[in-house]
Amino acid sequence: MVNSRVDVPTVAVMGSGGVSASRSCAGCGGRIADRFLLYSMERYWHTRCLKCSCCHAQLGEYSSTCYSKGGMILCKNDYIRLFGHSGACSACGQSIPASEMVMRAQGNVYHLKCFTCATCRNRLVPGDRFHYINGTIFCEHDRPGTGLLSGHPTPLQANSMMSDQKVC
Repeated sequence: MVNSRVDVPTVAVMGSGGVSASRSCAGCGGRIADRFLLYSMERYWHTRCLKCSCCHAQLGEYSSTCYSKGGMILCKNDYIRLFGHSGACSACGQSIPASEMVMRAQGNVYHLKCFTCATCRNRLVPGDRFHYINGTIFCEHDRPGTGLLSGHPTPLQANSMMSDQKVC
């Protein structure tokens, strides 16, 4: 199982003309007799078989980049959606396994145990309301300062939390 991002170039389009050795597709297992084939993650693929595990986009047509984590093959958009830009928790910086449920806030991804209030350190759970201010998470009771403008608190962005119930 690959637990890290696979960077460019991960998809190579190759002509199969004149190749005497028969190659089988890592996706369907069938023999590749097509004029073109793809080579990615040290395996050969029919152009129609190398697909994103989430959106099912054909990666050979879509991009020359694909990502692999937790046994999934992903397009760039789905990799970032699922694992953030680095594939790491925004709080602790450690890798997030593909099978682990996560919490999300403003495009950042967190381990469940790391999604805590910066003030009281209480873990926030699905359904809790929180405030996300300058990259810091606060529970509803510990939002910082009142920053008065005309006698009204400055607007804070309150988010309703959701954890991912399934990966794709």
